[in-house]
Amino acid sequence: MLPDFQGGYRFSGLESTGVNLKGLMEGNGGAQLDGKVLQTFQKSFVQVQNILDQNRLLINEINQNHESKIPDNLSRNVGLIRELNNNIKKVVDLYSDLSSNFSKSIDVNSSEGDSRSDGKGVQKRTRPG
Repeated sequence: MLPDFQGGYRFSGLESTGVNLKGLMEGNGGAQLDGKVLQTFQKSFVQVQNILDQNRLLINEINQNHESKIPDNLSRNVGLIRELNNNIKKVVDLYSDLSSNFSKSIDVNSSEGDSRSDGKGVQKRTRPG
């Protein structure tokens, strides 16, 4: 029997990521994110949530078809599982893009903070590797 993932995932927005984006936006933690960046993140998280919600429905239908043992339903599962796999690939791509965009926005914001208002530069830490 296939696993049943009912209610297995739910985002309540950006705060569920474990990253304090509000703090980053307000300048806590050494970086600031502007509203446009946060909108982009929110849009991506909404896309991910929509795909995960769709996956929950697909998994439920796959489970029902599997339990029914009806040949037509079992044949239909092939297409449903393909759709599920494609959705998982989309989620992976969205998270990859999110990670890349987040890193870029942090780098841009930290670079902007490299010079001080008194005209004296701030020495930037270099990362090993």
